[in-house]
This record gives sequence, C-alpha cells and structure tokens, in this order.
Amino acid sequence: MTQSETMSHVSPDAARERLTAVRAEVAKAVVGQDAAVSGLLVALACGGHVLMEGVPGTAKTLLVRSLSAALSVETRRVQFTPDLMPGDITGSMVVESSHGSLTFREGPVFTNLLLADEINRTPPKTQSALLEAMEEGQVSVDGVTRPLPKPFLVAATQNPIEYEGVYPLPEAQLDRFLLKVVLPVPERADEVQILTRHASGFDPRDVAAAGVTAVASGADIEAARRLVGSVQVSPEVTGYIVDIARATRESPSLSAGVSPRGATALLRAARAWAWLAGRDFVTPDDVKSLAHATLAHRLALRPEAELEGVQVSQVLSSAIGAVPVPR
Repeated sequence: MTQSETMSHVSPDAARERLTAVRAEVAKAVVGQDAAVSGLLVALACGGHVLMEGVPGTAKTLLVRSLSAALSVETRRVQFTPDLMPGDITGSMVVESSHGSLTFREGPVFTNLLLADEINRTPPKTQSALLEAMEEGQVSVDGVTRPLPKPFLVAATQNPIEYEGVYPLPEAQLDRFLLKVVLPVPERADEVQILTRHASGFDPRDVAAAGVTAVASGADIEAARRLVGSVQVSPEVTGYIVDIARATRESPSLSAGVSPRGATALLRAARAWAWLAGRDFVTPDDVKSLAHATLAHRLALRPEAELEGVQVSQVLSSAIGAVPVPR
C-alpha cells in the first residue's frame, strides 16, 4: 500500500486524535512548556518548521526528543558547531573506493524530523544550507536536485543572542520558520515537579523509560496537512490578517514589517490551530493566538527604537490592537 493510499484510509477524526495525543506523550517527559508543544503540533499539522529559543536547561532538546519518541517517523539530530560545514547537513559527493566513481552520500537532512540543535552556534553560511530544504523540501548538490522524505519538519533550538559564541540567524533563514516560540524558565510549581521526577529516577537521556510511546505516524501527519488545507477562512478573517501585516509595515519603530510570506504563514498556522481544536473554520481569536509566534521573528526594529529599549513584542501588540477585530 502506497503512502497516498494509507493517507486515504486515515479518517479526519483519527488523524486529529492521534496528533493531539502527542501532547500527552510529550508531557510524560517534559513538564510545562505548553506553548512550545502547541507550536510543534501546529507545525506538524500544516507543514511548517519551528524555532525554539531559551536559555540552556529549559528542555528545548528534551522536548524535540520526546516529540520524536511520540511519532513513528525517522528522526536525526545535528549538533550545530562553529566548524560544521554545509555538506555535513545536506550531504556531499564522495569517491567510492571500490570503483573510484563519485557517489552522493545523504546528509542528516534526509529524514522526517530534523533536530537542529543550537542552530545559532554555526556561521550563517552553514545555517543557510537548510534554506532550500525548509522552503522546497529538496536538496540540490552538484547540479542534481534530490527530494526529501515526507513529512519533513525542522525543529531547531537556539540560545538567546546575548549568549557567547552564537551567530544571529540571517533574515532569510528566520523567515523559513513558521513559528518561533520562547521557552521560559519554568514556574516554581513546574520546577518542583521537575526535581521530583529526577529524584524518582527520571533520566532525560532516556525518554522511553518515561513511558513515551509513538501514537502518530507519518501517514497521520500527511493526512492532517491535507485536512488543514480544507479549513474555511472567511473574507473577513483574511482581511484581518492582511490588516495586521499592513499595520506592522506602518510602524515607525520597525525597519521591516510583515511580508506577504509572513501573512500567509499566519493564515496557515491559524488554520492548523482551528483544525486541532476540532473546527472547520478560522476565527479572529485563532489569528490572535498565533500572531506573536508567527510574526515577531519576522520583524526588525529601527536602530533608534532599539536604543530606546523598544521590544518587538510591544510593537506587534500595538499593531494588532490597532486593527478592528471582525465580528
């Protein structure tokens, strides 16, 4: 049975139930971080990529490893370092010693779920090796284009830019991420629960021992992506998204507002959010719920605004607040 035939046998309710069941499986290993888990589910459902930022020790890597364990898909991890080369990610042509001819050796990007760990610890040239893969689901090496497996998702982690030894992600690279979610230091109650788990023998390097099992397949993810595309968006909601994007472009604090690509990303994310909630239509609240995670990393402050201590989140909140909400 082909994958398309398998997808046709996945009912809408079953696909939704299996994807939402992933949340409970991840929670067996990760305490809190609900926004990040929601972001990963949205990206799975609509075919986007997620950038997760947080100080070391906030469970960024553990979260993706737990997600991997909850999905029956192929997963690979790349630890980004200053000496990492583009070919270390995409693959390269190598000489086969047996017959002396050149053969393409696939890199770790040829997988379903790629954990790009500490992506901003490698120079922009290597970061950019992921651009084609993330945008078009393919890799071009030595003049030959090779498709990546489906589904394909990049879950990248990064440390805040204030940390030593990190490189800012190029704007083009940031734009390829559907969502950027910030993982905060846990609240006291969550931190107590984390320590209690560790005191009981929890090993973050062994998520299987925590009871995380695969509850969704690649076919479920592909079916979800097809179903999300059928979620209805009214002209009023479409106009609401466009007006938010245009409001950011008119802000005096920003040197670059939301592009049409960013507005399209917000539409995709809102559709996935609505579908995961069991609805076949998008509401303005869906748009507002995803606006910060989808748009904030696409905005650039003017230098004078940065000097004044203005935050992108504040500017985006003002822009959203200035747009009338359709009824």
